[in-house]
Amino acid sequence: MGRAIGPNDGALREILHALKYGKRRSVAKLLAERMAIAGADVLSGADLAVPVPLHFSRLYARGFNQAAEIARHVGIPVVNGLRRRRATVTQTDLPEPARFDNVRGAFALRWRTRVAGRIVVVIDDVSTTGATLDACARVLLAAGAKEVRGLTAARAASRLPV
Repeated sequence: MGRAIGPNDGALREILHALKYGKRRSVAKLLAERMAIAGADVLSGADLAVPVPLHFSRLYARGFNQAAEIARHVGIPVVNGLRRRRATVTQTDLPEPARFDNVRGAFALRWRTRVAGRIVVVIDDVSTTGATLDACARVLLAAGAKEVRGLTAARAASRLPV
């Protein structure tokens, strides 16, 4: 199960770019509030939110993790339960099959993270193919999560449910 505020275009795309590249962290709260409304069914009954992690090199360069900033405001407890095992190239310009290959095996459970029996919501800024959410969900399910759901600010327009 997954939800997004809307398609990754227009004003929503501009807001996400302001957060991610313009370092306008203040918009994370607004995005999270909208995500909580659009994804009320995703958050309902969930035990915790897990933001998609950045590799330490990208985190250092950017100064913050946009998914973690958003997750702080969605209204459920946040656990930074995943880590990026290796740097990956940005998904932005990759075709769909390459996106899945790019993130395969890129994530691992952080030491002492307990997700067994819990309903986990993976939080990210944008989902285009679902490759990143899928890779994160696989790790969480392998660690015993009861269910993994996805919540993003934007989703590729061609992927929005009708």
